[in-house]
Amino acid sequence: MGQVVDRFAEPAAEARRSMVREIAAGGGLTDPAWRAAFEEVPRHLFVPYYFTARAGTYERLWCEDPDPGRRARWLRGAYTDEPLATRLRDGDLVSSSSQPSLMALMLDALEVADGDRVLEIGAGTGYNAALLAHRLGDAAVTTVDLDPDITESARVHLAAAGHHPAVVTGDGARGCPERAPFDRVIATCALASVPSAWPAQCNDGARIVTPLSTGIIVLRVRHGSGGRTAEGRFLPTSAYFVPLRGGTVPAEVRTGGLPRGVTDNDLFRFLLSLSAGALDPREALALWEREHRPERERFGVTVSGRRQWAWLDDPEGPYVWPLGPTGA
Repeated sequence: MGQVVDRFAEPAAEARRSMVREIAAGGGLTDPAWRAAFEEVPRHLFVPYYFTARAGTYERLWCEDPDPGRRARWLRGAYTDEPLATRLRDGDLVSSSSQPSLMALMLDALEVADGDRVLEIGAGTGYNAALLAHRLGDAAVTTVDLDPDITESARVHLAAAGHHPAVVTGDGARGCPERAPFDRVIATCALASVPSAWPAQCNDGARIVTPLSTGIIVLRVRHGSGGRTAEGRFLPTSAYFVPLRGGTVPAEVRTGGLPRGVTDNDLFRFLLSLSAGALDPREALALWEREHRPERERFGVTVSGRRQWAWLDDPEGPYVWPLGPTGA
């Protein structure tokens, strides 16, 4: 891996600066600490190979390809603001490196401060953990993944980049009790509900940022006389991630009997996914139209013990429905 660093260090540095400029031009990386992390952590070390969709199949690009043109394509791709498929199993995507601008948005929403301890669910390539470790230090970061091949690969990539956070093989839906408590939790995998173990392993005032349905929810954890609760709203952006293995996954969206123009709308499909199992498609459509096609940030989630529910505008208002099982 050291040879890869030597071979690509100079062109990678310029490609990295270009990627950061692109993200900043789009309104991201306003925090100088996160901008420095993206400028200095070499993403190419975390994606020595990846797959691109080509003619209905996947094409593999890798750093050791004997063709210099394909090596150049690999390096350019490593620093595009795009998600990269990094692991396939029987033709299905099981791990990826997320779109850098989306990673930047989620890390910014985490609102970390010096001294915070962070749990990441979904180790992936290790790149996100490296960004966290750059910002907070290795000892403050724990990343968990169910697949031992993924955690071993992430550990190797992190070491090559000079970082050594805790990399744990385990069920992310159960958190990481041996490393708790945490001040921040961030997930990089899709969920249908928030595992109850996450708020349970958080300090008072902790923040959880996770994909849910096809959005990103930001929850604040509070300790009270009735136990721990976590509550918050969705960010405006859409988000599509590989499902968390071992946890609840988003249900298939049913659109039978609804007009095509409605079912193609990304915001309506978000509501359908968020309310799957609680509202049938026609009920969801009636709500959506009655409330003037609400944006994502009008929706929120409350987690209280093993109960949790989604809501529109107000957690105690007229539009609430239960979410699925909360995991371990």
